[in-house]
Amino acid sequence: MIDIGANLTHESFRPDFEKVLERAREHGVERLLVTGASAGGSRAARELARAHPGFLYATAGVHPHHAHEYDQATDELLRDFVASPEVKAVGETGLDYHRNYSPHAAQIAAFERQLAIAVDCGKPLFLHQRDAHADFLACLDAVRDRIARAVVHCFTGEREELIAYLDRGWSIGITGWICDERRGLHLRELVKLIPADRLMIETDAPYLLPRDLHPKPSHRRNEPMYLAHICAAVAAARGEDVASTAASTTANARAFFGLD
Repeated sequence: MIDIGANLTHESFRPDFEKVLERAREHGVERLLVTGASAGGSRAARELARAHPGFLYATAGVHPHHAHEYDQATDELLRDFVASPEVKAVGETGLDYHRNYSPHAAQIAAFERQLAIAVDCGKPLFLHQRDAHADFLACLDAVRDRIARAVVHCFTGEREELIAYLDRGWSIGITGWICDERRGLHLRELVKLIPADRLMIETDAPYLLPRDLHPKPSHRRNEPMYLAHICAAVAAARGEDVASTAASTTANARAFFGLD
């Protein structure tokens, strides 16, 4: 399996980073994409990918929470990062009007500049959207014919949003949110609508620890080893056997990110 989104630069992984990677391998994770969500985080993600060639890869981008920090120097850094062979996508980028850690105007400006980077470099987009569907689509539709591929990562939205993304040919990333009996039940129906060749899976570690793990870990940190649990939940919701879901999502991730 391939975890298309893990925040392995998070400080919670520092004490046992190599053990985290070891457990991931033991539970069937063959490759991971380390998410870059800020200028510094993107640099760190690239460094991790370079230190673990063939196992870790990186994305480079600025999350909407950090959009107010985006300036010309950031833009130049990201353009340098995405030129690296171990950096496989532009992002995490998009819009988040749920938290509003950055003003809407700043989010849109940073998003549009990163979309321009994706157009120029030809690498796929790793996208984030929360409570900003209309503006998100407007920004993307403006460059729709000039971007390569796009995946809406950590999809937690409603049917209307999913259909809009699928109609545009984008891929969808599903996390352990589908395991949440409070907030994720609707995903168990919606995941059936995703074409088999556009579905990918991810942990978004250390966030979104699956709520239905048994036994429950003594901590709340999610990690890539739980990708197998997410894969099983997705397979059950789609009425597929786990091996089939694992194989198809792995093939999709390899093709989407251009992994060896």
